[in-house]
Amino acid sequence: MLPHVAEPGEMIAPTRTALVVVDIQVDFASSEGVIGRHGVDMSPAEAAIDRIEDLIAAARSAGATVAFMRVMTRPETDSNALKTWMERRGTPGGAGICRIGSGGEDYYRVTPEPGDIEVSKLAYSSFHGTDLANQLRTRGIDTLVMTGLTTDCCVDSTTRDAFHHDFHTFVVSDACASLDPGLHEATLNALHLHTSLLVTTEAVVTAWDGAKA
Repeated sequence: MLPHVAEPGEMIAPTRTALVVVDIQVDFASSEGVIGRHGVDMSPAEAAIDRIEDLIAAARSAGATVAFMRVMTRPETDSNALKTWMERRGTPGGAGICRIGSGGEDYYRVTPEPGDIEVSKLAYSSFHGTDLANQLRTRGIDTLVMTGLTTDCCVDSTTRDAFHHDFHTFVVSDACASLDPGLHEATLNALHLHTSLLVTTEAVVTAWDGAKA
């Protein structure tokens, strides 16, 4: 059983907290995207997005910042390390995901609104090569509530980098997902051990609803 924090309460006060939505995009989440077209079961992603939608609504209602992360690539932006790794593992050309202009880079079921943070990135971590940390600090944010896809890759990398940038991190265990449920749970346990507190969607929504009272 995962070690959840039942009542995060003031630890995620809306005035200093951002809900971070990582890579909810067609290629990562939709059956019509690059991953889904290979026959992968996308139901774990869909279930996580159901809860992310609830969290976005709760964040907006409570006055918390909502921050959307999105992979945006072109062939010329693929790093040598990435291409070489793909070749060595026997999947040359496998880096072609979330290509600009393909439609795969589009948001899936979520839509930013004016005043939200939006970050385009090339790497797993939303902090690598971006101004995310500065945007958060400019708004007085020191706490991040993490959601998105996938738990073991971009959510994990972004959460660890957030910790390294001195942000307090909470990972919503039922509002992120992996293609492999075992990787999902193992990653959550590792983040709990090293960087983060684990919470549920219900606990976060309850905390933010209480903050409006």
